[in-house]
Formats: sequence, C-alpha cells, structure tokens
Amino acid sequence: MTVLIARIALDVPLTKEFDYLAGDLVLTDIGRRVTVEFGNKLVIGVLIELVDHTEVLPEKLKAISFIHRETPALSSECLKFLQFCARYYHYPQGQVILQALPPGLRKPKPWKPRKTVKPKPKHSASHSAVHRHALNASQQKAADQVLQAVHAQRFETFLLLGITGSGKTEVYLKIAEGVIQLGRKALLLVPEINLTPQLEARVRDYFINVEVISLHSNLTGVARVKNWLRLFEPGPLVIIGTRLSILAPLSDLGLIVVDEEHDASYKQQEGLRYSARDMALMRAQNASCPVVLGSATPSLESLQQAIRHRYHLITLNERANSLAQLPQIRLIDLRHFSAPDGLSDPAFNALDEAYQRGEQSLVFINRRGYSPTLWCTQCGWSAGCPRCSIRLVYHLRAKSTRCHLCGWAQSVPRQCPDCGNSELRPAGEGTQKLEQTLRARFPLARLARVDSDTMGHSEGFTELRTALLNHDLDILVGTQMLTKGHDFPALTCVVVVNSDGALFSSDFRAEERLFAQLLQVAGRAGRANKIGQVLVQTYQPEHPLFQALIRQDYLPYAQYLLEQRQALGFPPFHYQAVLHASGSKAENVEDFLHRARALTGIPKNITVFEVVPALVAKVAHKYRFQILTQSSDRPAFHRFLAAWVDAIREKPQSKVQWMLEVDPIDL
Repeated sequence: MTVLIARIALDVPLTKEFDYLAGDLVLTDIGRRVTVEFGNKLVIGVLIELVDHTEVLPEKLKAISFIHRETPALSSECLKFLQFCARYYHYPQGQVILQALPPGLRKPKPWKPRKTVKPKPKHSASHSAVHRHALNASQQKAADQVLQAVHAQRFETFLLLGITGSGKTEVYLKIAEGVIQLGRKALLLVPEINLTPQLEARVRDYFINVEVISLHSNLTGVARVKNWLRLFEPGPLVIIGTRLSILAPLSDLGLIVVDEEHDASYKQQEGLRYSARDMALMRAQNASCPVVLGSATPSLESLQQAIRHRYHLITLNERANSLAQLPQIRLIDLRHFSAPDGLSDPAFNALDEAYQRGEQSLVFINRRGYSPTLWCTQCGWSAGCPRCSIRLVYHLRAKSTRCHLCGWAQSVPRQCPDCGNSELRPAGEGTQKLEQTLRARFPLARLARVDSDTMGHSEGFTELRTALLNHDLDILVGTQMLTKGHDFPALTCVVVVNSDGALFSSDFRAEERLFAQLLQVAGRAGRANKIGQVLVQTYQPEHPLFQALIRQDYLPYAQYLLEQRQALGFPPFHYQAVLHASGSKAENVEDFLHRARALTGIPKNITVFEVVPALVAKVAHKYRFQILTQSSDRPAFHRFLAAWVDAIREKPQSKVQWMLEVDPIDL
C-alpha cells in the first residue's frame, strides 16, 4: 500500500522541505496551512506537495497535527511566485512562503473569523462621477495605452514619467476603473504607510460602489488577516498596499501600479531583502496583466529598460491643474551667504514673505542617501578612492577614510590637497536645530517638525495633513517623508538645507537619489494657482546636478548619469549582490568572509571584491563586514550565487550570522 508523504515548508533557515505523513491531506490541500510538530514544539507550515516516496522510512515520520481548512489554500500561482522569490534572492523557501502569511496566521492554532457586516454604499452609482476629475488629453492618452493591455489581459510594463502635479494618480484610477469593470482586482502599491490613508481616501471617493482594502504593517493583526482573506474571494476589488502586499495571494489580478517606483522603501532591508517593484513585474507576468511604474523621477534601472524598449515609456509633461505652473528654482550660493544656523538670509527672507502673504512653507533637510565624507569648504574637494570612482567614507573613531568597495584606506589629511585649506569637515544640520532656529525667528508662526521622531504612526501624518489643508500650520520642517506624493495647495515656498551632502557620498546612487529627492520636494510648491518658489542652498551651484535641477529636466541628467554608470560598470549595466556577515568579534567575521570568498571558483565574467567593513561597521555590539560581487551576465551570476550560497551553508557557523542580499541599493 502506498503511503502518501506531505512535503511541508517551515519558517526555518534551511532550504529543504520537511516530510510528514500526509494523513487526510489531498491534492486540493496543496498550499494550505498545517500545524506540525517540529522538534519539541508545534509550528505552522504550508503544504508544498504530496509524494509517494521519501528517504526516511514512513514509520519514522510524524503525522500532521492539524489541517487548517478554516482558511483557504495558497494558489498554485502564488506558490510558484513565492518559490521564484526564494530562488531569485537565494533565500530559504519556507521562510519566504511563511512571510507571505499575515502574522495572525503564523500561529499553530485555528483562525476564528469574526462576523462583520460590509458597509452599504453611501451613494448610488449615478452619483459616482461627481467625485471624478476629467482627464486632460495627455492623461487620457496614457490611460488608453494601458487599458488596451488590461482588456487584452496581456502582460506589459509601462513606465509613466509624469512631472510633479501631472495627475498620475488620476491616470491610475482611470485604468483601475477599467479593471474593475472586467470584474478583476487592481493592486496599487505605495512606498510608505503614511501615504496609504491619503490614497485610500481618494480611491474610496472614486470607487463608491467597489470594495477597497489596504494591506500594510500598521493594521491590527485581526485587520491584516481579514483583508488577506478577502483576497481569495471572487469579484472586483481595489487593494492599496505597501511592499508586503506583493507577497499576498492575489487572484484575478488585472493591474499592478507601483507609485513612486524609484523609492527605496520598496526594498525590504531585513530578512528576505526583496524589491516589491521588481517582484511586481514577475507577479504581473504570472497573472497576465499590465504593470504601471509611475514617477516624476524614475529609477535609472527602469529608465534604462525603457531606453531598451523593454518598458513602454509614457510621459506627462504638464500639470493636471491648468492654472498650476512649475515652481521657480533658485540656487543660494553659500560661498557668498553665511548660514550659521542652517539658513541663509535669502532663505529667511523668502520664508518671511510667504508667511506675510498667509502662505505655507516647507524647510526640507536632506539627511538621506549619503555617507559622511571629508570635504573642503573652500574649493569643494572631497576625498575620493584612487581605485574606484566613488567617495571615501569618513570614519571618525579610526580617524581615517576608507573605500567601501575595494577596501583602500588612508589617514585623514591635515589640509586640502588641492588648495591647502585646513578646514575639512563633514556636513550636516538637524531638524531639531532648524526647528529651534525657526521658532526663534518666527515666534508667532504655527510650526511643525516632520521626521521619524515625530511621525511614528500614520494617524500622526493624517492629522498633520488635515492641519495643512485647514491652514492650521504655517511652516513645516521635515525630511524625505514630505517629498512623496503629497498635495498641499497653500504651500508655495520650499527651502532646501544641506543639499550638498550626497555629492560627496561613497554611494554611486547618491546623485540619482539627491536629484530625485530635490525634484520631488520642489514639486510640493505651487501646485494650485499660486506660483511656487524653491530655494536650494549649496556650496556648488555650478554642479551639473543643480544646473539640471534649475531646468527641472529629468531625462537629460538621467542620461548623463547612465553614461557614468556604464563607463564604471555599475547597475543597471551590471548586477550586484552583497554577502553580509556580523558577529560579536570582528576577527571572527572577517575570517568567515575570507574563507567564504575562497569556497568556490570565480568565473571570468564575475567580480568578487575584497572583504570590507559595512557602512555602519558596528550595530548593537555586532561587528559587520561584507563582500560585494557583480557581473554583467545575470544568468551566470545567479548560477554562481547559488553554488556559493550552497557551499557556505555546508559549513555552518555558530559565531557569525550571514546573509546574501541580491540587488542591494545601499552598499
């Protein structure tokens, strides 16, 4: 008699599945949650397949403890996608599959659903058009192109390059409307949880008679499970989610939109370090539906795909509000204006004029996307690596500068090698300091600081947005979370502080990110019928980045950056992966990586760099080192990575933790 064996994926750092006696499991249970005994405890697993053979004698196998038929099984399409993620990121399959479940369903106990009553529509369908804005000719043309693929149920990738205020969201909604009319589901990805309530309100207002759900980590455990289970039900649905929603069981999918596709928040930075933007392409291909990547400043990776005609490029070059004009951008040369408290006199004057007119202002501080390096305040020199075309990172404690690609290091120079100036410094201002300065200068102004310290939850950001729209605030001081997709009609003045930091970064993506960030934050000004102005404080106004920023012309500057990347052999022309390792003793970590580097042969078309400290070399008493590897041949690269990871796993380490990150965005 044949004994059926159940192959179960478990949330453990091992690449194999585990065999159990199938018991009452049948083929239709594949993808279903089961409770099994693993070691001396009960854990949740997912049934991957049923087989009639095993390397272990059946009588030595344990039985399934519980079959969770109270929740649906993951579809074969969903399992196929999650298995692809595991292969692509060289990550244990069981951990990928279990991460796709909401936390409430990762516990070894039955799910007891709560009875809920769906709210009745507030309006009739005949009134739904009241909440919709007519698209202009460019918007309608863009929507029509994507709708052709929607109706044909055909996978295509569209890169929607629309200037700030061009109405990309209205285009998304028009396309989603066509999906809903076909009875299918539309997924709208946003980079930040803070953006979800704002977009959700717009979507609910647009689709009065269609159910809209959200998927993000700020939901309660019960809400996450409830919304996750709703995805299995047939019928039209609009899903608004952050990066985790790309792993959800999306059936009858007719569209994926990745808003602000350039945003680094789409890349998970711990555990399974996946890119939701990149995985959206595979998900859409499996579902035979189009994917729209939208941004005013697309990533160079996406733009290069459009140049190669792998993506369809659609442009929106005018603001949706015909009365709104692009803001005027002005550079403030800090070589001629002092800014002892972070703000120059021209900046103070512009803020004061906007305040006197009863308009709102934003003081933006760029603290993201750069690593500290030494630079000369007199001539603009900064420490560069003689082996790599990147900046050296300044290590204060070691009093040295080091290249985080090749490992080359030198002691801190006493003076600038170009002009002899002895004033070499890292740059930076803080939001708290700027807040204090502005409160002293504008004691009667209503002021708010917006950063990760003050906006720890989405409700706080919703309250801030309401205050801005009600004109209960005059001046905002904030970081990058204010640059993404927000529309504040009364905001007319933007001042950018510390704009030079990224120009001295060791990260080759720093200039791309800075340009995108500045163009995005500039786009917050003058989105209604009032002309906006943007003042950018800089020591290097002649830099090509700032000259392109004044013209607000993304494509020529992006082409310039792509030419640099190609000459240097960086992404998108090469593919990269980083082997990270950490431990309580630096020598153990370094030794592990040196031995790992020698475990497998290195093909000619693959480069494996030396062991170097991580950008943040010590975290929570753990020393961190890494190895960068890259290649221009993606298939060969992944074959090498698979063999390398297998070789490392065969030599388990107790003193060192390690993981491989594919397509890193921060080195």
